[in-house]
Amino acid sequence: MNIENRIESYWDERSNGFNEVRLQELTTCNATAWQDLILQLLPQKKELHILDIGTGTGFFALLLAKAGHKTIGIDSSEKMIAHAKENARAFQSTAVFLQMNAEILFFEDTVFDAVISRNLTWTLPHVKKAYREWHRVLKKDGMLLNFDSDYGNTRFVKTTQPACVHNGINPTLLTECTNIKNKLLVSSKSRPEWDLHLLKAVGFKDIQVQPNVCPFVHKDTKLQYEDIPIFGLYAKK
Repeated sequence: MNIENRIESYWDERSNGFNEVRLQELTTCNATAWQDLILQLLPQKKELHILDIGTGTGFFALLLAKAGHKTIGIDSSEKMIAHAKENARAFQSTAVFLQMNAEILFFEDTVFDAVISRNLTWTLPHVKKAYREWHRVLKKDGMLLNFDSDYGNTRFVKTTQPACVHNGINPTLLTECTNIKNKLLVSSKSRPEWDLHLLKAVGFKDIQVQPNVCPFVHKDTKLQYEDIPIFGLYAKK
């Protein structure tokens, strides 16, 4: 099985538990905190056309559709997208969800006001290719908001700690996650410094880095997250 298929298979297996976590998050103060942070960074227009790449089960797309924007969420995992569509129906959301590779977008040039992503780039086999595609589909002065973490030296393991974010995940799956991560070029790079060079190389400008957004968006202490900073990369086309 090639690396792309392994990644898709991994996230298919994780989709049920992942969906439970994201649905919990949508009903807490964390959702409001994420929305406040994102809306400050997006272009200030009444209705934006936003592409949520690596949408998972739809968190950002659902959140931003509720805020009045036209959103499309894509993910390579068929099961993640199935959950996202179910969630859209449950929330009576206008968000649209499609199964699609983050590195090969089936959209015309310059159609989106913003591209947003969370917890995706570290899983991509060809990050520069992805950034080039994301740049292509943005309108002039459109914004990229990429939230990700540097997992390069992380080994994903199950622990006996009740508050651990990995509780309930099959240890075999966690081992597969580590094995996949270790095969990706992105895992050998120092981030987000490496991303800055790639973003400049594909044509982004006015690039800003927020070293850790966790203090601003992880407000609900009942929810568990990785103990690794989530950096924000913000760039304009």
